[in-house]
Amino acid sequence: MTTLPQAVQIPGAKHLHSGKVRDLYELGSGDLLMVASDRMSAFDWILETPIPDKGKVLTAMSLWWFEQLDVPNHIISTDVPAEVAGRAVVCEKLEIFQVECIARGYLSGTGLLDYNATGEVCGIPLRAGLVEGSRLDEPIFTPATKAQLGEHDENVSYDAVVATVGADIAGRLRDLTMELYARAHAMAEQHGIILADTKFEFGARADGTIVLADEVLTPDSSRFWPVAEWAPGKPQPSYDKQIVRDWLQFESGWDRKSGEAPPPLSDEVVERTRSAYIDAYERLTGRTFSV
Repeated sequence: MTTLPQAVQIPGAKHLHSGKVRDLYELGSGDLLMVASDRMSAFDWILETPIPDKGKVLTAMSLWWFEQLDVPNHIISTDVPAEVAGRAVVCEKLEIFQVECIARGYLSGTGLLDYNATGEVCGIPLRAGLVEGSRLDEPIFTPATKAQLGEHDENVSYDAVVATVGADIAGRLRDLTMELYARAHAMAEQHGIILADTKFEFGARADGTIVLADEVLTPDSSRFWPVAEWAPGKPQPSYDKQIVRDWLQFESGWDRKSGEAPPPLSDEVVERTRSAYIDAYERLTGRTFSV
C-alpha cells in the first residue's frame, strides 16, 4: 500500500491516526477532530494521485445526510481549525463496533463476486439469474470485517457479527442499517439517483446509545447510479469511485494481482471523478458546491 502522506500539523491537536482517507486528532477538550483528506483509495491501496476537493465534498455530503437522518450521530461541531476548514468536524469519542454495516439493494462489487461463486451473499441465498446491476427482491444486510490499514475487508455472515458484538447489538445494527438504507434510497431516487449499496459505521456512547459515526452516504462509501441509465447486465454509470476502479482494472494496464502499486491516475480520470463527486452532492442536496 502506498505510504500515507504526513498528516497536517494542527496547533493544539494531537494526531492519533491516519486511515485511507481520514486523519484523526484529539483536541484539548478531549473531543476528536476528524479530517477528510483528498486521498483516494481503491483495492486496498492508497493511490498516489489525490482528487482535488474530495475531502470537502465528503464532509459536506455527510453533514447534509446527518441533517436528514433522525438518528443520534457523532457530530459535535463544524467549528474547526482554519488549516482544515471545510473538510473536518469535531466529533464524539465512541466505542466503534468492529463491523462494516453494509446494505445492498442491487448486485455489484464483492456482492456480485460472492453471488457468482456461491449463489449467496454473506450466507444469504439469492434467486438464480441475477446479473451485474440487478435489483434484489429486497435489500439485504451484508456485513464485512473492519480490516486494518493495508488489509482486505471481507464479507462475513450475520452469525459472525453476532460472534463479534453479541446478539442484541448485532440485531440493532442490522435493523438500523436497513432502516437508514431504505430511507436514503427513497430520498436519492427522488433526485434521480439509485443508492445501490452503502456502508455505515456505528459506535456506542458510555450509556449504550448506538450512534451513527464516520462518513455517511458519500460516493466513497456508496454506489450511486443515475436512475435514467440503469440497465442490468453491465457495469453501471456512476457518481462514485467506481470511475477509478474501472480505469485501474480495464484501462491503466495495472495487474491487480501483481502486488505492485497502482499507477498514478490520469488527469482525465481525476477530473471525471471530481466532477462525479460534486455532481452527486449537488443532485442530492440541491446545493451548489463551493471550494
